[in-house]
Amino acid sequence: MTTALARPIAPTLPAGRRRLARRVALVSGVLAVLLAVIVAISLGTGAYPIGPERVLPTLLGAGESKDAFVLFRLRLPRIVLGVLAGVAFGIAGALFQTLLRNPLASPDIIGISGGASAAAAFGILILGVSGAMVSLLAFGGAVAVALAITLLASREGLSGYRFVLVGVGFAFLAQSVIGYLLTRADEQEAVAALAWTVGGVAGARWDGIGVIAVTLLPLLVFLAPLVPRIRTLQLGDDTATGLGLRVASARYSVLAVAVALTAVATAYAGPLAFVAFVSAPIARRLVGGAHLAIIPAALIGAIVVTFADFAASTLIPGVVVPAGIVTGIIGAPYLLWLLATSHRGRRNA
Repeated sequence: MTTALARPIAPTLPAGRRRLARRVALVSGVLAVLLAVIVAISLGTGAYPIGPERVLPTLLGAGESKDAFVLFRLRLPRIVLGVLAGVAFGIAGALFQTLLRNPLASPDIIGISGGASAAAAFGILILGVSGAMVSLLAFGGAVAVALAITLLASREGLSGYRFVLVGVGFAFLAQSVIGYLLTRADEQEAVAALAWTVGGVAGARWDGIGVIAVTLLPLLVFLAPLVPRIRTLQLGDDTATGLGLRVASARYSVLAVAVALTAVATAYAGPLAFVAFVSAPIARRLVGGAHLAIIPAALIGAIVVTFADFAASTLIPGVVVPAGIVTGIIGAPYLLWLLATSHRGRRNA
């Protein structure tokens, strides 16, 4: 009897995995096409329009010198940095939210991006540094805050609820530090610091892009063997331990990758509010179920950042705003909707 019942069930598991894999591939393909369309439009649109018939020859080195200057010195660096930062934020958000089992667990909500912003503001307003030193300070600030949150939230094991609660406290602390630094700065310095703490890709340079690209590659390589462990962690600590997984080691490894992704993206693009927060939930809704959806989350992060930069620079004639403002406009309604629906779900339960 048991054997008879098991026969039709066994093939459904790999069949279900194949269907999920096909859906992930389909969603990823559609998102990649959408990203390519946004990139193509962004390359040709602006104060100096470049028609589609001139974009490709210029990218291949056969265009006019003015077109080449606009594409390679002004537009392409912003787009490439936006894609790389969006990928990093999207993956980091997926890792944080899955690892801590909390939809609010994204680096901008739990203070890691805030730590980077506070360190960058301190460097600009107090130390008087600029350029690469600001990025280095931002990276250090993000890592320092992440370590502090981990230490305070891990006294009795890494708890997602406690991690988020401690992180929100650090986020408010970082905002207070930034506010204090701005009040004692002169107007020009305050404007520069405020623009950085909002986030954007307008100041993209190829040397910074090279650093973030070289940093992302080993992080993604290191993440690949961790993906099966993350899926095992989703089954619960007891089940994961029963399957032979070293739960604490796996959690801290995934957390380290998520923090590093956040730190390097924030160091070169600023905090870019809500990109990490919205990417993974949207990806999971497109894919279906509780799938980790790392590739769709990465693509959605890239789409959000590149679209936000395009909108910030072109939708209001004569006005250029940081991309972080547009990402905040995109993400804030989603946060309100999430809070409203989660409250309704608890009340109905």
